[in-house]
Amino acid sequence: MNHVEVKEKYKVSPFYVIFLVHSMQTGVGVLSFQRVLAKPAGTDGWISILLAGLIVHILIWIIYKILSIVPGDIISANNHAFGKWIGNFFSLLFILYFLILGMDMIISYINVIHVWMFAGVASWAFTVVLLLLIYYINTGGFRTITGIAFLSVIFSYWIFFVLIYAMKYSEFTNLLPIFDHNLLDILKGTRSTSLTMLGFEMILMFYPFIKDAKTSQKYAHGGAIATTLLTVLIYLVSLIFYSQKQLELTIWPTLTMTSIVELPFIQRFEYIEISWWAIFVIPNMTICLWAASRGIKRIFNVQQKYPLWAMSIIILLTNIFVFDQDSLSVLNKIINPYAVLFLVLYLPLLLAIIYIKKRRKRL
Repeated sequence: MNHVEVKEKYKVSPFYVIFLVHSMQTGVGVLSFQRVLAKPAGTDGWISILLAGLIVHILIWIIYKILSIVPGDIISANNHAFGKWIGNFFSLLFILYFLILGMDMIISYINVIHVWMFAGVASWAFTVVLLLLIYYINTGGFRTITGIAFLSVIFSYWIFFVLIYAMKYSEFTNLLPIFDHNLLDILKGTRSTSLTMLGFEMILMFYPFIKDAKTSQKYAHGGAIATTLLTVLIYLVSLIFYSQKQLELTIWPTLTMTSIVELPFIQRFEYIEISWWAIFVIPNMTICLWAASRGIKRIFNVQQKYPLWAMSIIILLTNIFVFDQDSLSVLNKIINPYAVLFLVLYLPLLLAIIYIKKRRKRL
C-alpha cells in the first residue's frame, strides 16, 4: 500500500491550501506566544518571528520537493526511502506527533476556558463536546474539513478590531531599543515561537487530496506568509501595549489585551473572544486528528473511523486522569523543541535520501 489514489470528487482546489495552512498555524498559541518570546528576545522578538517564518518556507519547499518526486503522502515517501518496515516506523512517529499536537491544542483551549470562564465545569465535559464535533466534521470528509478551515480564516480577522482598539492605550516608545539582542537571543526567540508556526507540515498528509497538487505550493507559501505577518503584528501591538516586564509575566497577553475593550452593549468582551476562538481552534484539532487517523488507515488498512474513535478515547482519558497545568507544560515541551527539531532535521534528510535513490535509478 505504498501508493495512494484519491478520487477526484474528494479533492479540493489548490487555492484552499492557503486556508488549510493559515488556519492550522493560527490557533491557541496566538493567545499566549508573546510571553515566551519576550523573555529571550524582548523588543527584537519580531525578528525571531520572521526567522521562524523563513524556516517554515524552506520546509514547505522541501515538502513539495519530496512529494513531487514520490507521489502520495509522507507514508509513501517514508516507504520509498527506507522500505516498508523502517518507513512505517517513521510514519508512526509522524502519527504520534499529529496526535500529541491535536491533544495539546484541545487541552490548551480547555485550560483557557477553565481559567477565564467556567472554572467549576469538569474538563472532560468540554472534551466530550469538542471530540464529538471533531468526529462529526471528520466524517464529512476532507472537503468538509477544508470548508471549516476556510470559515475559520475568514472569521479570524476580526482580531484587527482588538489590535486597533488596544493601540489607543499604547506607548510606542516600548518598541525601543531596536536591535538590542544578540543572535543567540534571537535564535532562542525563534525556538520559542516555533510552536505558533507549526501546522504547515499537515501538507504531508493532505497533499493527495489537492487537485493538481504541484500548483498549490504558492498557496501554501501564501498561507505561511499570512500567519507570519499576523503574528508579527500581534507581537508589535503587544509590545507597545504592555511594558517589557508585564509582557513577560502575562500568561495570555492577547486575551488580557481584549479585556480592555468596552462597548455599550457588551461588558466582558474577552468572553466573546474565548467563545469565538473555538472557530479557529476546531480546524486545528480536526486536521490533526484527521491526519493521525488517516495515517493509521494507510499503514494498517483499516477504516478511518476506528483509529479516530481510539484517539478520541485516549484524549478523553488524558483529560479525565492527568489534566492539569503540569501535563499541558509537558505536552508543550514534547512538541517544542523536540518535534520541531525532528521536522527540521528529518525532512531535509528524507529529501536527500529520495533524491539519491532517484539519481541511482537514472544511472
